[in-house]
Amino acid sequence: MKAASISELKQELSAMPQKKVLELCLRLARYKKENKELLTYLLFEAHNETAYVEGVKAEIEEAFTELPKTTWYLTKKSLRKILRAITKYSKHTGTKESELEMLLHFCKRLKAADISFNNKALVNLYEQQLKKLRILAESVHEELKFDYIKQINELSR
Repeated sequence: MKAASISELKQELSAMPQKKVLELCLRLARYKKENKELLTYLLFEAHNETAYVEGVKAEIEEAFTELPKTTWYLTKKSLRKILRAITKYSKHTGTKESELEMLLHFCKRLKAADISFNNKALVNLYEQQLKKLRILAESVHEELKFDYIKQINELSR
């Protein structure tokens, strides 16, 4: 079965009665956790972006307190899990500034954590995030760009 294009879906949904659209949304949310999370964000949290980002930062803090430091493998695996969550949350928001804030917080916490960067995989993970931050910083407004680049340069040292 071939999926319809966005414009076709938009036309069809605009022609439907509101009750039918509501039923479709609820059915869609029932089958995938990601759909339910996105719908939750759009309905309850999208109106207050800063509170949402602060909530994600608190979740990152909690994940760092539970970070296993016994082996490199478990540490790297947990860090990647945190990054997957950040990617998912940034897809919900859709704004570059929010994604920048979340990734900056991750990098600051990673640098402040008592993790030795003797492992090449951890160094590469950190460097990849700094590279991603630099690319994101170029796409934001000029007034914000300077502040973000300054913070990224502090993390690079």
